[in-house]
Amino acid sequence: MGKKDINEVLQRNVALLAAYTEKEQGMMPATGAPLPSPLEVKRIVQLVKTIIFTDYFHKRQADERMRSYVIGVNMEELYELLSRQIACGLQFLCPAGGQQAEVEQCLECLGDVDAKARGLALRFIDELPEIKRLLYTDVEAMFDNDPAAQTYGEVIFSYPVVNTMTHYRIAHALHMMDIPILPRIITEQAHSKTGIDIHPGAQIGEYFAIDHGTGVVIGETSIIGSHVTLYQGVTLGAKSFKYDENGNMLNIPRHPIIEDHVTVYSNASILGRITIGHHSVIGGNIWVTSDVPPYSRIQQSKAVDMSFQGGLGI
Repeated sequence: MGKKDINEVLQRNVALLAAYTEKEQGMMPATGAPLPSPLEVKRIVQLVKTIIFTDYFHKRQADERMRSYVIGVNMEELYELLSRQIACGLQFLCPAGGQQAEVEQCLECLGDVDAKARGLALRFIDELPEIKRLLYTDVEAMFDNDPAAQTYGEVIFSYPVVNTMTHYRIAHALHMMDIPILPRIITEQAHSKTGIDIHPGAQIGEYFAIDHGTGVVIGETSIIGSHVTLYQGVTLGAKSFKYDENGNMLNIPRHPIIEDHVTVYSNASILGRITIGHHSVIGGNIWVTSDVPPYSRIQQSKAVDMSFQGGLGI
């Protein structure tokens, strides 16, 4: 194939792909504003992680004066990046595919997007001390629950739960400010890396531990108390969905409530708006779809031994 033929193929497909399809136009935000940048969002999380775990993810400083300087430099970058990305996220509030009049009305409702975004970024920064406090309780819980952990530093450096909970607690704070899109990007970045899927709308108390973690799913309306431990493969999910008169799915509480001091072992599925009472233990590989009173021990029935000889009966 000659150079002319190659160019024809390339140019033809560039033209086809550059033209907006009807579906593509219907899915795009109506304003034409810049979209959020996953790379900048990733950097925002890295900055928060460096600010909160300064000595672990930055060169250790000799004294608090230098430590303050390092945190200050990272905080300034965090503020600028977060302000910009919040502004991009806010413009998702405009109706996708709307007419120009609808777009102008939506932007009028938003007001000065940049000023609003900077105000929200400052609100988030005011949340950082509490996010730090919560994350250090998570580190402590994970260390206390895993005899294989030799030091707190090992947990901070290498355990997937720390990475996941950093993403989640950042995303949850943004979610509580009604900032669109960014919280989901943040939690899905952790999901893709660790296999732990936590919706930013879930409410999780202090001293939360996930051991191993792969395959854990925590739905949007889950409420989890303090001193709760989950093992790999645990699902806190919905059992069924309700619809309005037009057949649209209703976003109502549909995930479990897990009270304080509960342990849930691997591959257990807890489904629906049920309550697992405090100080309960849920065994592995079982489905739970009704309320469990406090201090319960829920486990599988004993296996029935049906031995076969020589392959007979299989």
